[in-house]
Amino acid sequence: MTLTHSDKQPDKASLRSHIAAGEPFMLDIKAGQTVRLLDLEGNQAVDTLFYSAKNPRERYDVQRTLRRQNSVYLTTGSVLYSNMGNPMLTISADTCGRHDTLGGACAQESNTVRYALNTRYMHSCRDNFLRASLHDGRLTKADISANINFFMNVPVTPEGGLTFEDGISGAGKYVELVAHMDIIILISNCPQLNNPCNGYNPTPAEILVWDQ
Repeated sequence: MTLTHSDKQPDKASLRSHIAAGEPFMLDIKAGQTVRLLDLEGNQAVDTLFYSAKNPRERYDVQRTLRRQNSVYLTTGSVLYSNMGNPMLTISADTCGRHDTLGGACAQESNTVRYALNTRYMHSCRDNFLRASLHDGRLTKADISANINFFMNVPVTPEGGLTFEDGISGAGKYVELVAHMDIIILISNCPQLNNPCNGYNPTPAEILVWDQ
Protein backbone atom coordinates (compact mmCIF):
# COMPACT_ATOMS: atom_id res chain seq x y z
CA MET A 1 0.00 0.00 0.00
CA THR A 2 1.21 3.49 -0.88
CA LEU A 3 0.63 6.15 1.80
CA THR A 4 1.08 9.74 0.65
CA HIS A 5 0.35 12.79 2.79
CA SER A 6 -0.85 16.11 1.41
CA ASP A 7 0.54 19.57 2.17
CA LYS A 8 -2.89 21.18 1.78
CA GLN A 9 -4.26 22.89 4.88
CA PRO A 10 -7.97 22.66 5.77
CA ASP A 11 -8.14 26.37 6.67
CA LYS A 12 -7.10 27.21 3.09
CA ALA A 13 -9.88 25.15 1.49
CA SER A 14 -12.42 27.03 -0.63
CA LEU A 15 -15.15 24.60 0.49
CA ARG A 16 -15.56 22.29 3.47
CA SER A 17 -18.81 20.32 3.85
CA HIS A 18 -20.07 17.72 6.29
CA ILE A 19 -21.58 14.51 4.87
CA ALA A 20 -23.98 13.04 7.42
CA ALA A 21 -23.80 9.36 8.30
CA GLY A 22 -25.71 7.26 5.80
CA GLU A 23 -26.69 10.20 3.58
CA PRO A 24 -26.15 11.28 -0.07
CA PHE A 25 -24.11 14.25 -1.22
CA MET A 26 -23.53 15.89 -4.61
CA LEU A 27 -21.00 18.54 -5.63
CA ASP A 28 -19.49 20.15 -8.74
CA ILE A 29 -15.76 20.81 -8.91
CA LYS A 30 -13.74 22.52 -11.63
CA ALA A 31 -10.79 21.23 -13.63
CA GLY A 32 -7.62 21.87 -11.63
CA GLN A 33 -9.31 21.79 -8.25
CA THR A 34 -8.34 19.24 -5.59
CA VAL A 35 -10.98 17.41 -3.58
CA ARG A 36 -10.35 15.55 -0.32
CA LEU A 37 -12.65 12.87 1.12
CA LEU A 38 -12.07 12.60 4.86
CA ASP A 39 -13.01 9.61 7.02
CA LEU A 40 -13.83 11.46 10.24
CA GLU A 41 -14.23 8.59 12.71
CA GLY A 42 -12.67 5.69 10.80
CA ASN A 43 -13.92 2.52 9.08
CA GLN A 44 -16.54 4.38 7.00
CA ALA A 45 -17.15 3.44 3.36
CA VAL A 46 -17.74 6.40 1.03
CA ASP A 47 -19.34 5.17 -2.21
CA THR A 48 -18.55 7.62 -5.01
CA LEU A 49 -19.30 8.21 -8.69
CA PHE A 50 -17.83 10.82 -11.03
CA TYR A 51 -19.37 12.45 -14.13
CA SER A 52 -18.31 15.08 -16.64
CA ALA A 53 -20.20 18.26 -15.74
CA LYS A 54 -20.26 19.27 -19.42
CA ASN A 55 -21.64 15.91 -20.57
CA PRO A 56 -22.92 13.72 -17.71
CA ARG A 57 -23.20 10.75 -20.09
CA GLU A 58 -19.39 10.67 -19.77
CA ARG A 59 -18.68 9.02 -16.43
CA TYR A 60 -16.17 7.04 -14.41
CA ASP A 61 -15.49 3.65 -15.99
CA VAL A 62 -14.19 0.91 -13.72
CA GLN A 63 -13.08 -1.41 -16.55
CA ARG A 64 -10.92 1.17 -18.32
CA THR A 65 -9.52 2.41 -15.01
CA LEU A 66 -8.49 -1.05 -13.79
CA ARG A 67 -6.99 -2.04 -17.14
CA ARG A 68 -4.87 1.12 -17.23
CA GLN A 69 -3.79 0.69 -13.58
CA ASN A 70 -3.28 -3.09 -13.86
CA SER A 71 -4.64 -3.26 -10.30
CA VAL A 72 -8.04 -3.85 -8.70
CA TYR A 73 -7.31 -1.26 -5.99
CA LEU A 74 -6.81 2.48 -6.24
CA THR A 75 -4.23 4.58 -4.38
CA THR A 76 -1.77 7.43 -4.92
CA GLY A 77 -1.03 7.90 -8.61
CA SER A 78 -4.11 6.03 -9.83
CA VAL A 79 -5.86 7.79 -12.72
CA LEU A 80 -9.64 7.46 -13.00
CA TYR A 81 -10.76 7.13 -16.64
CA SER A 82 -14.14 7.81 -18.20
CA ASN A 83 -16.22 5.57 -20.45
CA MET A 84 -14.88 7.71 -23.32
CA GLY A 85 -11.29 6.94 -22.40
CA ASN A 86 -10.46 10.37 -20.96
CA PRO A 87 -8.64 10.92 -17.65
CA MET A 88 -11.09 12.39 -15.15
CA LEU A 89 -9.13 12.61 -11.91
CA THR A 90 -5.82 11.47 -10.41
CA ILE A 91 -5.35 10.42 -6.79
CA SER A 92 -2.67 12.81 -5.53
CA ALA A 93 -2.60 11.85 -1.84
CA ASP A 94 -3.84 8.87 0.16
CA THR A 95 -3.33 8.10 3.86
CA CYS A 96 -5.54 4.99 3.81
CA GLY A 97 -3.56 2.97 1.27
CA ARG A 98 -6.08 1.41 -1.07
CA HIS A 99 -9.71 1.75 -2.11
CA ASP A 100 -12.19 -0.82 -3.44
CA THR A 101 -13.43 -0.81 -7.03
CA LEU A 102 -15.26 -4.16 -7.12
CA GLY A 103 -17.68 -4.37 -4.18
CA GLY A 104 -20.29 -2.11 -5.76
CA ALA A 105 -23.08 -0.22 -4.03
CA CYS A 106 -25.52 -1.84 -1.63
CA ALA A 107 -29.12 -1.92 -2.85
CA GLN A 108 -32.50 -3.38 -1.94
CA GLU A 109 -31.77 -6.40 -4.11
CA SER A 110 -28.26 -7.09 -2.80
CA ASN A 111 -29.36 -6.63 0.81
CA THR A 112 -32.05 -9.26 0.26
CA VAL A 113 -29.74 -11.74 -1.48
CA ARG A 114 -26.77 -11.34 0.87
CA TYR A 115 -28.53 -11.00 4.19
CA ALA A 116 -32.28 -11.58 4.68
CA LEU A 117 -35.64 -10.63 3.27
CA ASN A 118 -36.30 -8.23 6.14
CA THR A 119 -33.28 -6.11 5.07
CA ARG A 120 -34.89 -5.29 1.71
CA TYR A 121 -36.23 -1.93 2.85
CA MET A 122 -33.16 -0.82 4.75
CA HIS A 123 -31.53 2.35 3.42
CA SER A 124 -28.91 1.68 0.71
CA CYS A 125 -26.27 3.41 -1.39
CA ARG A 126 -28.22 2.93 -4.59
CA ASP A 127 -31.18 4.69 -2.98
CA ASN A 128 -28.84 7.50 -1.95
CA PHE A 129 -27.48 7.87 -5.48
CA LEU A 130 -31.02 8.04 -6.86
CA ARG A 131 -32.19 10.53 -4.24
CA ALA A 132 -29.38 12.96 -5.01
CA SER A 133 -29.62 12.47 -8.79
CA LEU A 134 -33.34 13.02 -9.03
CA HIS A 135 -33.18 16.08 -6.79
CA ASP A 136 -30.41 17.60 -8.94
CA GLY A 137 -32.03 16.72 -12.28
CA ARG A 138 -28.95 16.15 -14.44
CA LEU A 139 -28.60 12.42 -13.76
CA THR A 140 -31.14 9.61 -14.02
CA LYS A 141 -31.38 6.01 -12.86
CA ALA A 142 -29.65 4.94 -16.08
CA ASP A 143 -26.55 6.93 -15.09
CA ILE A 144 -25.91 4.95 -11.90
CA SER A 145 -23.03 2.61 -12.73
CA ALA A 146 -20.19 0.77 -10.98
CA ASN A 147 -18.75 3.00 -8.27
CA ILE A 148 -15.62 3.40 -6.16
CA ASN A 149 -15.83 2.52 -2.46
CA PHE A 150 -13.32 4.84 -0.85
CA PHE A 151 -11.87 3.47 2.42
CA MET A 152 -13.67 0.13 1.98
CA ASN A 153 -11.82 -3.18 2.36
CA VAL A 154 -12.96 -5.88 -0.10
CA PRO A 155 -10.15 -8.44 -0.49
CA VAL A 156 -10.08 -10.72 -3.53
CA THR A 157 -9.82 -14.36 -2.50
CA PRO A 158 -7.43 -16.84 -4.17
CA GLU A 159 -10.50 -18.36 -5.86
CA GLY A 160 -11.43 -15.00 -7.37
CA GLY A 161 -14.28 -14.18 -4.99
CA LEU A 162 -14.83 -11.08 -2.87
CA THR A 163 -15.14 -10.74 0.89
CA PHE A 164 -16.30 -7.74 2.90
CA GLU A 165 -13.88 -7.19 5.80
CA ASP A 166 -13.20 -4.67 8.53
CA GLY A 167 -11.90 -1.44 7.06
CA ILE A 168 -8.24 -0.53 6.92
CA SER A 169 -9.02 3.16 7.36
CA GLY A 170 -9.00 5.12 10.61
CA ALA A 171 -10.14 8.41 12.05
CA GLY A 172 -8.69 11.28 10.05
CA LYS A 173 -7.61 9.20 7.05
CA TYR A 174 -8.20 10.83 3.67
CA VAL A 175 -7.85 10.52 -0.07
CA GLU A 176 -7.27 13.51 -2.40
CA LEU A 177 -7.98 13.73 -6.11
CA VAL A 178 -7.07 16.37 -8.70
CA ALA A 179 -9.73 16.94 -11.38
CA HIS A 180 -8.72 16.98 -15.06
CA MET A 181 -12.14 18.18 -16.22
CA ASP A 182 -15.20 19.81 -14.69
CA ILE A 183 -16.69 17.05 -12.56
CA ILE A 184 -19.95 16.15 -10.83
CA ILE A 185 -19.22 14.11 -7.68
CA LEU A 186 -22.05 11.86 -6.47
CA ILE A 187 -21.57 10.33 -3.02
CA SER A 188 -23.38 7.90 -0.77
CA ASN A 189 -21.88 7.94 2.70
CA CYS A 190 -22.74 4.26 3.02
CA PRO A 191 -25.59 3.39 5.42
CA GLN A 192 -24.87 -0.37 5.41
CA LEU A 193 -25.47 -2.08 8.78
CA ASN A 194 -25.14 -5.74 7.72
CA ASN A 195 -21.44 -6.11 6.93
CA PRO A 196 -18.27 -4.69 8.52
CA CYS A 197 -17.55 -2.07 5.82
CA ASN A 198 -18.69 0.63 8.30
CA GLY A 199 -17.94 -1.31 11.47
CA TYR A 200 -21.74 -1.88 11.60
CA ASN A 201 -22.05 1.78 12.58
CA PRO A 202 -22.22 4.40 9.78
CA THR A 203 -20.44 7.64 10.68
CA PRO A 204 -20.07 11.08 9.04
CA ALA A 205 -17.44 12.12 6.52
CA GLU A 206 -16.21 15.44 5.15
CA ILE A 207 -15.37 16.80 1.75
CA LEU A 208 -12.91 19.64 1.20
CA VAL A 209 -12.00 21.46 -2.03
CA TRP A 210 -8.94 23.59 -2.84
CA ASP A 211 -8.72 25.80 -5.93
CA GLN A 212 -5.02 25.13 -6.39
